[in-house]
Amino acid sequence: MLLLLGAGLLFSSIVMALCIVGVLTSERRAVARSVAAVQAMNAAPAVIADELERPFMERVIAPLGGRLVGVGRKITRADTAQKIAHRLDIAGNPPAWDVNRIIGLKVLGLGVLGVLGFLFALSRGEAFDRVVIYTAGFAAFGYVLPNLLLKNAGDKRETLMRNALPDAIDLLTISVEAGLGFDAAVARVAKNTSGPLAQEFSRLLQEMQLGIGRAEAMRAMGERTSLPDLKSFCLAMVQADSLGIPIARVLRIQSHEMRTKRRQRAEEAAQKVPVKILFPVIFFILPTIFIVVIGPVFLSMGDLFGSQ
Repeated sequence: MLLLLGAGLLFSSIVMALCIVGVLTSERRAVARSVAAVQAMNAAPAVIADELERPFMERVIAPLGGRLVGVGRKITRADTAQKIAHRLDIAGNPPAWDVNRIIGLKVLGLGVLGVLGFLFALSRGEAFDRVVIYTAGFAAFGYVLPNLLLKNAGDKRETLMRNALPDAIDLLTISVEAGLGFDAAVARVAKNTSGPLAQEFSRLLQEMQLGIGRAEAMRAMGERTSLPDLKSFCLAMVQADSLGIPIARVLRIQSHEMRTKRRQRAEEAAQKVPVKILFPVIFFILPTIFIVVIGPVFLSMGDLFGSQ
């Protein structure tokens, strides 16, 4: 027994010694690796250090976005970039939006929503053909979603411009008839009004101040929008400038036409109201009225026949 006890103690001491040596060795190795990493960082070139100090968005996200834009330009038509640029002009060129970003978002939406559609179809246990349909449908929606958002932003902006155009032309007319030049009148309109129309007049004034002719600046203003009233105003001003017609008279006629069109649009919207409220009245309001009016009668009849 004493011999076995001594052998066990000897074996335990050897194991403990080996563990202590292993721990010390691993700690030394870890310290050595840390020191080597610090030395490598100190010895690294300045370019690598600068690259590591750059934000994550610039090091990873920006190159990924560039690849998405490259893929998007390959799978889209040649005139897609031009159409997107025109839609951006209609939307007022939002600060965070440009052609490359829209193309990259289209590709990103195509891939992300396509994968989501595929996973959704698999989770429902659909057949292979339905999986393909779900994937293609979700991917197509993701591809056109940036266009829909861009179009929605442009429609909202043009609605604001259409509502503010008659008042802006009135102020322009009064300023010109008071003796101001056309450039000064445009500056007054851009200063005393707000909204997207004021931004367009500010851009028109900046282009004329940079040396672009009035006719060319007005044509560019008409091309940046799809609003018929603003296009008509720009065309009238170009014709007046080329034919030598007094600007005040043209502005007075344009102001009268804009107000007439706005009144006609209001009358048209008022005429559409009865048609729009027809279905809510039939399916929601009339059934409720029938329940409130006729319901007690049926309850009373039920109580009367039940008592008999």
